[in-house]
Order: sequence, then C-alpha cells, then structure tokens
Amino acid sequence: MPLHVPPAPAPALRSVLAALGSPTAVHEAHTPALRALQGPMTAELPLPVHVLDRLQLSNLAAGGRPPRTRLTGWRFLIRSGDRYVAAADTRLTPDGWAFSHFFEGPYVAATERALHQAESLGKSYQPRLLSVPELYMLTLWLHGAVGADASAGLPADEDVLVPLAPAPPGIAAHRPHLVSELLPVLTHRLTPAAAPPSLAAPAA
Repeated sequence: MPLHVPPAPAPALRSVLAALGSPTAVHEAHTPALRALQGPMTAELPLPVHVLDRLQLSNLAAGGRPPRTRLTGWRFLIRSGDRYVAAADTRLTPDGWAFSHFFEGPYVAATERALHQAESLGKSYQPRLLSVPELYMLTLWLHGAVGADASAGLPADEDVLVPLAPAPPGIAAHRPHLVSELLPVLTHRLTPAAAPPSLAAPAA
C-alpha cells in the first residue's frame, strides 16, 4: 500500500533547499558524504518528528490517559542520484520553521529501509518519526489516520511502530509492533523496579 507522506510546512522545505544551495552550510555540515557530492541534491520524504518524553510514559504506566507526543521538527531525506546520502532537520523558532542541521549515519539508511517495509504491510499509513529520548530510541510511526494533521500527536493503539537501527538492547530493530504492544514495554524500561519484557527477535 502507498504511504501518505504529509506535506511539510512550506517554510521548512524552503529553509532546507536554501541550505542545500549554500556552499557554506554544506561545507560546515558534519557530513563527509554530503560535502563530497558534486551533482544536484533534492530534499524528499518529509517526516514530522514527534517526541515521547518520560512524563508521558510515566503517566501511561500509572494508568493515565494515552500519551500525547509533541512535534519538534520535520526531517527530510537528501537524495543524490539513486540513493539517500544524508538527512536535514528543521526546527520551529519564534519566526517559524527554520533549517537546523544536516546529518548522516545509520538512521538515514534505517529510515529508508523502514519506509520500504511499511509499503509492504498491506495498509495505508501516514509515516512519522517518533523519538523516545530517554531510551535513545527512534521509530518510524505509522499512523492509521492518513489524513490527520501531522502535528497532532496522539498514537492510536492500532498504529504501528518500527524501531530503527540501532535500537535499544532487547528491542529488535525493523520489527513492526502495534502501539498497544510496544508502549507498555517502553514504560517498563523507564521503571527501574520492573523487569523489562523483551521484544527481541526470536533466535534463528
């Protein structure tokens, strides 16, 4: 099924395109692959980046309401030729959306892989990224309401989360989980007294 990639705010896209067209911004980026490129580059697959913090998970563990995330930025994958070589993040400032930084590394390839996985799941989704900073964890969040406002942050039980590599110990990267399955595991990870259940892939 095709993914319904939400449209990014126009100022966010413009800020990334301006940075790509700036030799200074590209040269100062900590991205050797990006600096080495000579041909044209494009910013594609805008994904809203949501954060799920400790307080929200703690409320869920205490039997509270479902956790609400907050939108912190938009991420674009940077394509050169037939491959993605880096990513660009934007952030919300008092003056609106602005370019933040370029980066490369395992999350770029992991995001691309997870998006391909999502296309084969047999259902339409709106793709997002969900970060859990306390666990150093990033997931592809597949939201079932494909026409929803991308800034609205309320994961539904039937939404799917795909942990990106590298994932925290005991959680298998690129194994899709329902929100109702994965979030309780994450709440246990933040509760020292609890023995965290494992979602590692079974041994071959």
